[in-house]
Amino acid sequence: MDALTLLLNRRSLPKMVAPAPQGEVLEAILRAGLRAPDHAGLTPWRFIVSQEDGPQGDGRQKLADIFVEAANSDGADELTLQKAGKAPFRAPMVITVVAKVSDHDKVPVIEQHLSAGCAVQAMQLAAVAQGFAGFWRTGKWAYHTVVRQALGIQGDDMIVGFLYLGTPGCRDVKAPERDLTQFVEYL
Repeated sequence: MDALTLLLNRRSLPKMVAPAPQGEVLEAILRAGLRAPDHAGLTPWRFIVSQEDGPQGDGRQKLADIFVEAANSDGADELTLQKAGKAPFRAPMVITVVAKVSDHDKVPVIEQHLSAGCAVQAMQLAAVAQGFAGFWRTGKWAYHTVVRQALGIQGDDMIVGFLYLGTPGCRDVKAPERDLTQFVEYL
């Protein structure tokens, strides 16, 4: 698939199944994230891979436990606790992308957060280019104090997204055509 076709037809698939990207395919996805725009070479990213049968066990279960702990800390009802515990199992792999912020007089915090967001997009595109599917979610767990503490996120660092990856488990739907005149202005 050529790059322009990939960019013009990218879609998030809501259903993914095993297998998740592994080996050289996963390495290429992570390396694509490292190619995000990076003013002053700050490398403001950190990727936390949670997967079924990962090197540290089932990372998705560990992430689910963190989400449930966060929900418990809010006094959540049973339905919310169940949803929190199921969230990481929407796909066989979840990559938590963290903007790792450095103090720099020419690179503001927002620019470092945006760079990490570009890393998420690059990783999703790299996954699709290699035959996998993905979707990018944030949601309240990305900003929750319990989740931030459990993942070692401090200060201006921020979870910019959870990138769910796996094998397509449903048919792709054509991307909607949008009228450029509704979004573009010229000076």
